[in-house]
Amino acid sequence: MADTDVPNGTASPQVRGRPIAAYLIALVLAILVPALAVALVLLHSTNDSQQKVLAALTNTTVQAMGQTIDREITGMATTLRVLSTSQSLHDSDLATFHQRALTALAGTGSYFIAVDEEYQQLLNTRVDYGTELGRSSDPLTAQRAIERGVATISPLFYGNVAQAYVFNVWLPVDDAAPVRLVSMTQNAGNLMPALQSRELPEGWHAALVDTNNAVIASTADSKLEIGSILPIRQNLEGVPGDVWAQEEWGGDRVVTAEWRSGYTGWRIIAWASAAQVQQPLQESVIKLALWGVVIALLASGIAAIIARRIGGSVQGLQLDARRLGRGEAVYPRTYPVAEIADISQALAEASEQRMTADRDIHFLMRELAHRSKNQMAVIAAMAKQTARGASDINTYVAALERRIMGLARSTDLLLAHGRAGVMLADLVDQQLAAFRPPEPGRLTISGPELRINPQGAQILGMALHELATNATRYGAFAESAGRLDLTWTIDADTLSMRWREHLGRPLVVGERSGFGTIVLRTMVGGALGAQVDRVTHAEGVEWQFAVPLAALDPDFAAERPDEPAPSA
Repeated sequence: MADTDVPNGTASPQVRGRPIAAYLIALVLAILVPALAVALVLLHSTNDSQQKVLAALTNTTVQAMGQTIDREITGMATTLRVLSTSQSLHDSDLATFHQRALTALAGTGSYFIAVDEEYQQLLNTRVDYGTELGRSSDPLTAQRAIERGVATISPLFYGNVAQAYVFNVWLPVDDAAPVRLVSMTQNAGNLMPALQSRELPEGWHAALVDTNNAVIASTADSKLEIGSILPIRQNLEGVPGDVWAQEEWGGDRVVTAEWRSGYTGWRIIAWASAAQVQQPLQESVIKLALWGVVIALLASGIAAIIARRIGGSVQGLQLDARRLGRGEAVYPRTYPVAEIADISQALAEASEQRMTADRDIHFLMRELAHRSKNQMAVIAAMAKQTARGASDINTYVAALERRIMGLARSTDLLLAHGRAGVMLADLVDQQLAAFRPPEPGRLTISGPELRINPQGAQILGMALHELATNATRYGAFAESAGRLDLTWTIDADTLSMRWREHLGRPLVVGERSGFGTIVLRTMVGGALGAQVDRVTHAEGVEWQFAVPLAALDPDFAAERPDEPAPSA
């Protein structure tokens, strides 16, 4: 609750703040937490860059594997075309062709097959010529080859003659009856070396699959059987092969990539555990968290040490502040923190200023007590003189009130400025404020800056009030055409002040001297030792004052003739 809300006589509840250590630790956390957040963002950015590099490396390796497989299949197709042009094949001399094919394919792992229109095998170099053979185990691909009229690669299938998983490269031939198609066949396992010719990044595996996702060959560490169905990358038609995708496999999350052959339609699919792919980032985050905790603890310890030093300094300031509150002298101390040392210096200066202010207050109290008796005498004289010129009680009360208020305004300036004195310009502005005409051109005030003592301020204030009162009743302020010039100058040791009124009519000079004339001549002339002259002009009155500066010096209070000198 704010102080203004506290009922009278009720103390405001004190709210205890937090110690400096709490703010320093909060500052440490305010710096450390954003720094760790930035570091985490940078880690993610670095991890993304590493992921892109790893993806590029993985995709390049998988592509190189696929190109090796394609070269192998292309080589088989080329060999098949060459053998299909053999004269013995076209002469239907299958025994001679069988022997030639055996010689040509020796050591390649490939075998030659020839079938008729019904896909009945006429020869197969896996067995001796003349061995009774059955129908081809891959009639669908053979039929598709006839329809396309070009070399066609089969998916993986189990060969009855080979008694193993094999694949064929079929090519239709003409003018070689009874042979209608020829084929090169290999065991699927023969492609394993081609698949392992490139090394994948650590933790990655790869498998060559046919158009049915059946495994033709795989890397050694994948532990996949030939002919098994690979359960990943089956329903990702809209995802480009070189873009990683995450899938579930056997209850684990894996990251997959693939390369598709435009020649065979086969794919090489690579995969790795998603946890292993993300492991570098996770390890980095853990290290960052551990280092963050260590740095936070270390920084908090340093903050606690600094808080202890600052706390001791603040306690010293607290003691000085209490001394200042009791009005005791406070002296600057040396502190390790420059700002606290500055506060100590400021407290010492405030202590000195307070003691000076206390001395000023005591002086003003004595001065006001001393002057109050004199003011009572002045007020009594004003009352008597005002009564002489008053025709009724109301006029008397109004005139006396104005004169007393003029004296009060001078006293206000004294209380506001104390022993330092009053600026003459401020005194003039305050005394003439109530009489100032609305037209700014009718009043001109000018003069240099001058500070005068309290006694001089009271006497000159009363004089200015009387002059302004007379100007309002009879002079420059009594008519719209009237004008006043108030100027002062300083020459050597004298203040020269000139009050000049300009009327819009001829001046009528009165014969009687009023209270204003008595104040101007007697009090200003007598109390301040000033020379006071009154000059009448055809269009207005002029007052001239020549006041010794010694009587106005703030360091010197002039003695009034009717006051006894202070005892030594």
